[in-house]
Amino acid sequence: MTKDLPRHPWDDDDKLHEECGVFGTIGVTDAASFVALGLHALQHRGQEAGGIVTYDPSHGFNSARRFGYIRDNFTSQSVMETLPGMLGIGHVRYSTSGSKGATQIRDVQPFFGEFAMGGAAIAHNGNITNAESLRRELIERGSIFQSSSDSECIVHLMARSLQKALPERMEDALRRVEGAFAVVAMTVTQLIGVRDALGVRPLVLGQVGDGWVLSSETCALDIIGATFVREIEPGEMVVITDQGIESRRPFRQQSPRFCIFEHVYFSRPDSILGGRSVYESRRQIGVELAREAPVDADLVCPVPDSGTPAAIGFSQESGIPYAMGITRNQYMGRTFIEPTEQIRNMGVRLKLNVNRALIKDKRVILVDDSVVRGTTSRKIKEMILDAGAKEVHFRIASPPTAWPCFYGVDTPQREKLLAATMSEEEMREHLAVDSLKFISLDGLYRAVGEANGRDNKCPQYCDACFSGEYPVEPADMIEKGFELKAAE
Repeated sequence: MTKDLPRHPWDDDDKLHEECGVFGTIGVTDAASFVALGLHALQHRGQEAGGIVTYDPSHGFNSARRFGYIRDNFTSQSVMETLPGMLGIGHVRYSTSGSKGATQIRDVQPFFGEFAMGGAAIAHNGNITNAESLRRELIERGSIFQSSSDSECIVHLMARSLQKALPERMEDALRRVEGAFAVVAMTVTQLIGVRDALGVRPLVLGQVGDGWVLSSETCALDIIGATFVREIEPGEMVVITDQGIESRRPFRQQSPRFCIFEHVYFSRPDSILGGRSVYESRRQIGVELAREAPVDADLVCPVPDSGTPAAIGFSQESGIPYAMGITRNQYMGRTFIEPTEQIRNMGVRLKLNVNRALIKDKRVILVDDSVVRGTTSRKIKEMILDAGAKEVHFRIASPPTAWPCFYGVDTPQREKLLAATMSEEEMREHLAVDSLKFISLDGLYRAVGEANGRDNKCPQYCDACFSGEYPVEPADMIEKGFELKAAE
């Protein structure tokens, strides 16, 4: 029996945690190795667990699911030998539904099902906002669920479809699903990729040799030497076989609403989103911040690592020198010493250390990607002051996070979000810093390439965590009493 990993005592619960990452490939020798490498590049999207399913004509479907990092589980020859074939998909997980922080091995994707016309495996990034009502309906009709994951609903909906071919069954199933999904699936001969009609979560297509690749991000194409071909479009399904690629449009066309927080934090800075460098978007956020919220200071310092590109942009625009005033310990892992209460209380200091010689007697601008609960920001501010800083000014590379995400991001309940209960000035007082400024929503839109800012009548992105405007009503949460933002 595999023992579940508890949440690590140094995991940062003051950040919005990544959703998940998906990867698949067809037409390559030893697909499992390609999938493992791709998942390794997507590890930032989920560190809780990972899984790989492959198909080989002589061995059928084979799967391996493990807790922890890809590098610790899918690099041994003994594991990889159990995953033969030229077709495979994989998933890295951070729990966004079901038993958060208490994942069972049965919750780890990809999920596999045997249907009348053959087997299929599916991996899903996102969150189904009507999963609980679907689950109740399916159980009442005789379905037996094996996991607590919302993604399993897709498998059961496929099983109940009257369509004959598996891609058509998947179309049937996904038309019943609300919320956000980027799906990578496989049959014995097909690799399938689908994005929801709004395109909230990312999915890209690449080519490696004579084979094809689907991935959550372009950085995972780079690691295997694949060429980026294009993004899977919002509402598109691609079915890839050895005969080529077929594109379908199973959903009613809508104005896309890609998650803007992918640009701010989730995606790796070396990825490309919507034809735009994530690094450049983040650097431009810093430029916009410097224009919107200037301040006299001696140094601009990032809160590593996600604040670094924005800090560089802030420094370049303001003319204030950039400095690495905080260093991250890159080797904080799950295998460190068993923490005593005294060590646990050290908290942030185990991961971050201040460069005292650089900070002493300086007025410091700290650039971070977001403020969620505010606990980490307070600790970092204290470390900077302890190092002898004269002043501490926070500049945040996203608008205030005042609403939870229901589309695949692990967000605290609304009342635990600092910006949901405090004004910007109240947050400044709470954090006890000399100044605190967030980029405006228009400024963020300009930074990601929308020159005229946000179109309030038809927003170009999903920004519900900032605006409270949900492009898909979170049906399950409303049923539980969640109140949407009042119409203005």
